[in-house]
Amino acid sequence: MGIEFQNNQAIFTAVASVEEAEILLEWLQKNPTATANLSGCTHVHTANLQVLLAAGLTVKEWPEDVALRNWIEPLFPGDLAGIEINKIEPGERS
Repeated sequence: MGIEFQNNQAIFTAVASVEEAEILLEWLQKNPTATANLSGCTHVHTANLQVLLAAGLTVKEWPEDVALRNWIEPLFPGDLAGIEINKIEPGERS
């Protein structure tokens, strides 16, 4: 499994596949203050990125893979002040 859930953090390891997106979504709905650690991630399916972005969570650690980091880091707003984010509520489908 490419995503492990420990305490209040989603830890991405190696490859985060499309099959994990729904699991990630359900976990984030139950843990709305969670953060993400992407340091061990080498590939992330865009479905997982969409879930992370929709949840508006904070990325605590970026991928060590420079190319992957350069691709995904700009997608996440650095300062959310004044930006309205539509969070996914439990039971709601996008």
